[in-house]
Amino acid sequence: MLLLIDANDNCAEGGSWRFNELEPPRVVARVRLYESAPSGQWFDVVGWSGDPDRPVCGATIRKIDDSGSGVAWLITGGEWGVRLKPVNDRSEWSLRNRRQRGEPYLIVPSITDVDMAGLERSGGRVNP
Repeated sequence: MLLLIDANDNCAEGGSWRFNELEPPRVVARVRLYESAPSGQWFDVVGWSGDPDRPVCGATIRKIDDSGSGVAWLITGGEWGVRLKPVNDRSEWSLRNRRQRGEPYLIVPSITDVDMAGLERSGGRVNP
């Protein structure tokens, strides 16, 4: 799979990346990231498009090859990438909200760090 994201208002740095998909994509709603909290912090995640009237779109996750650890999980969104906000932030999705941030894509090492839109999976549902 080739992912192309041009620089845009959601993520300033664009680029192109190639990934080897191992499974088809599934809808994802939340992701736990560890960059600012050792025990992880949950974020709502959506795709972001360039449509000013309907910028929010679906985000998906798929299993990919990762040369460093064998496999990883790739989260992608719209043509403007993905957008994140803390799960306790009930504000509307907006490029002006400083508690939110945009990324071209995310890679997470474990499926236990995602909530796939309330879908059941082996081991039970993740409840952040």
